[in-house]
Amino acid sequence: MEQTDIEKVIIVEGKSDKKKIETLLRDAVEIICTNGTVSAEKIEELVDEFGLDNKEVYILADADYAGEKLRKQFQRELPNAKHIYIDKVYREVATTPEYQLATALLSKNINVDPKYLIK
Repeated sequence: MEQTDIEKVIIVEGKSDKKKIETLLRDAVEIICTNGTVSAEKIEELVDEFGLDNKEVYILADADYAGEKLRKQFQRELPNAKHIYIDKVYREVATTPEYQLATALLSKNINVDPKYLIK
């Protein structure tokens, strides 16, 4: 299911994270769910399946132990991936207010719907 015309990829932990992010985006971005912590082998499969070596990859994980573990795993396998962080107050991507997420995405030059940039 590789989409070669989409150059940006955001990797998130769960489906609720994906749904939340999709509503904010204006750019064509592939969003990949890991469904939690993944093995090095699974990361390699994702890299091959989605051609991640040739794309702008962003990691957007929860601000908790599992999210940090996921970030470290991807940092080893995809050292050029950029990390998008949410405030630890919100802990989970899915529960982070749209304004906060939109601002975090925009800070990495990912276009978002401007209506989410208004508090």
